Amino acid sequence: MSPRKSVVEAAATRARIIERALTLGAVDGLEGLTIGRLAIDLGMSKAGVIGQFGTKEALQLAVVDEAVERFRSRVPGHALGAHPGIERLSRAFEEWIDYMTEDEDHRGCFLTSVAIEYDDRPGPVRDAILAALSRWSDYVSAELDEAVKLGELPHDTDVPQLVFELGGVALAVQQALLMHHDPTAADRGRRSVHRILNTHAH
Repeated sequence: MSPRKSVVEAAATRARIIERALTLGAVDGLEGLTIGRLAIDLGMSKAGVIGQFGTKEALQLAVVDEAVERFRSRVPGHALGAHPGIERLSRAFEEWIDYMTEDEDHRGCFLTSVAIEYDDRPGPVRDAILAALSRWSDYVSAELDEAVKLGELPHDTDVPQLVFELGGVALAVQQALLMHHDPTAADRGRRSVHRILNTHAH
């Protein structure tokens, strides 16, 4: 086997493991991931699974990284074409809500779920999740600041408060979907986002 083919196959195996770990983690949480379960599901040995990462924590971090990249591509990525400010921010939250509801088997947002799972567990995994959430908050803040500059929001808008309120909508949608199986959750979430932004707009 050529070195190049070996590298390609190793990358493909790593991607398969992460993909399966994302699916299992959405149901059982990141702490619920076991090397044994992954090995059985993928038809691999435990050594073959862990050998790709070194430790379970490294696997968890790789799963978080992949979830962050998918969120970035799916949510702010799909909103790029919208006009900066309120329009782009509204689109981003609509994309996030769509992202939560489009998979019938695994509803909700993976990152939101693991953020709740790790909110009081210090360590590298929590740090990675916190960094991702901070980047999202910065994104929301930047779009709100742009809305203020464009005159879409008053100059004295309390941007951190709006970031807090909009984040609360996403959490409410997540709980309504997963805990209550509420079929109106997505629509209510969209209406809440628009109401918060329109209430503060000129």
